[in-house]
Parts: sequence; C-alpha cells; structure tokens
Amino acid sequence: MNHAQLTALGRALRVLGEHGEKLTGDTPDDVLHEVRGDLMRALDQLDDATAGQKPATRCKEHPYGPVETSAPDLCLLCETRRRKAHRSQISGDYGGPAPRPTADRPVLSRYGTREDRPQPQQRWIPEMWNGQVWQLCGTPRHDRREADLYLAAQRRRPDAAMAYRLVHEFTDYEVVRVWGTPVRVDPEPMGGI
Repeated sequence: MNHAQLTALGRALRVLGEHGEKLTGDTPDDVLHEVRGDLMRALDQLDDATAGQKPATRCKEHPYGPVETSAPDLCLLCETRRRKAHRSQISGDYGGPAPRPTADRPVLSRYGTREDRPQPQQRWIPEMWNGQVWQLCGTPRHDRREADLYLAAQRRRPDAAMAYRLVHEFTDYEVVRVWGTPVRVDPEPMGGI
C-alpha cells in the first residue's frame, strides 16, 4: 500500500467513524444511503490497496509459507526453528545427546573433532564480466562439469559477454578458469563529456 492509498483509506475510515457517532434510532434514510456510499468507497479503496492473495500465516518472514495450526503465528517454518532451538537447549547441543567419553574415545576438544564438523560444501559459481565488475550469470552449481557446460552455452549466445569465469567456492574463493579478457569499460560514453 503506497502513501496516497493509505491516506485516502484513512480519510474514508475517519468519515465512517463520524457517521457512526451520529447514528441514532431516528436517522433518516438519506443519511443511511450517504453512509452506505461512504462505506462502499472505503471498501473500493481497500480493494485497490490490497494486492495478491491473503497471507496464510501471521509471520512477517513467511506470510505465504506452510501453516502449522499449533504455532502462535501459524508458521510451520518458524515453529520448526523454535522446536529445534528448544530441543538443543534441553540437550545442551545442536545435534542430540553428547557422547560420553570412554577409554577409546577421549574427551572432545572445544573445537570438536573432524566427525563433528559438517561436511564442507562446494559450489561452482559462473560469473560474467559486465564491463565494470564480475557478476553472477547463473545459479551456482554443485558439479563442475555442469557449470562448464552452462558457461559453454553462455559463450555461444549471440549476446555473450566479453569474458566469463568459473569460481570454485569452498573454504575460500579460488578462481579456477577465466575465458576472455576483462577490460574495464567506462559506463559513460565518450568519457562523460
């Protein structure tokens, strides 16, 4: 709802409130028709201001998300997050009960062991040179071959960029391969003259 719609709707509702204060048992029909007209105008403005479907939940983060009827905000996604946090608070960790130290398994360090850490995620990110900076030109892939095939198809397009590169995201960013030569282009034609 933009500011103009909000102002007009507020004005229409204030007019309706004034009508409500003045209504009595012997109010003439012409005043009731005037109230009806003002009410219809307010409803029309409200219809213009609301776009799309009614939100399924009361959650500001996921208004159209899945519904959980037992959740206070009806949001299944937030309720799942709250339940997981509650379970981890009860058990004292984030994955279940902690294993007890034994003779063959020493006490864990404060940083954990290799098995405790999540598996590293790697992605192959296709980027194109837009004349100023490298920008993402497709969705990151989890398979290098698939990313190479995607960039090969991009280079064959009639509106291909002057350069493409494939970035391997792992613990750090590592540029794996660069196609073409990135040349800095002035965004203003003729140097801004």
